[in-house]
Amino acid sequence: MKIKRQKQAKKTISFYKYNFNFREPFQILIDGTFCQAALKNKIQIKEQMPKYLMGEIQLCTTNCVLKELETLGKELYGARIILQRFQVRRCPHFKSPVPASECLLSMLEETNPHHYFVATQDHTVTAGLKKIPGVPLLYIILNTIVLDKPCQTSVDHVQAVQLGELVSSAQQQSIRSLKEEQGIGQKDGERRGKKRKRKQKHPNPLSCLKKKKKGVPTPPLKKTEQGEKRRRSRHKRQRIHGSDPETINT
Repeated sequence: MKIKRQKQAKKTISFYKYNFNFREPFQILIDGTFCQAALKNKIQIKEQMPKYLMGEIQLCTTNCVLKELETLGKELYGARIILQRFQVRRCPHFKSPVPASECLLSMLEETNPHHYFVATQDHTVTAGLKKIPGVPLLYIILNTIVLDKPCQTSVDHVQAVQLGELVSSAQQQSIRSLKEEQGIGQKDGERRGKKRKRKQKHPNPLSCLKKKKKGVPTPPLKKTEQGEKRRRSRHKRQRIHGSDPETINT
């Protein structure tokens, strides 16, 4: 039974990884009802959750969940102590807390952009999650943690993306980044971001060469001393074969 449950969890996680871009560490939003059930069934959340999900996790909650447990009294004191050990994510109800179920649903928005898993035993939260695509649901049953199968909303969303009727969140993000790079969609043709600095151009080394002057006279020949042979200036200076001029005069 345990092996079968592990295989089903692996299949479900692969579904969310491939279609909704979930990555480790998995972020798991937990409420008081889940902690109370774990305490009752003697489940160590920090130890058993990573083994079941086969990856690194980050356990987190919200301030509204902690405030709700404080108001409920001593019956949920143990669950509140467990939740206080987890990370507290900032919610939009910091100044005026709302019920935990409402707060958790607001953290997911319309498409769960932060890729949260939700661990809860609350039927109100569960019903709300099934209307949002791409939200994995965790709950406790028969002393074990169970990852629920993808809801019909998630399955329909994936089918619509495959048929080309919708664009996935990952594709939307890539399209936005490309638009920002190209400066498309700005008012008055203004582009976002800083202007690219032009590289400093160096002069062409061929243009730096000195030009050859036309019609430059050839330098005069040096006077030859006695005993030295004369040389006639030509394009190529060649030695003239002959006898010494002194012998000719004689």
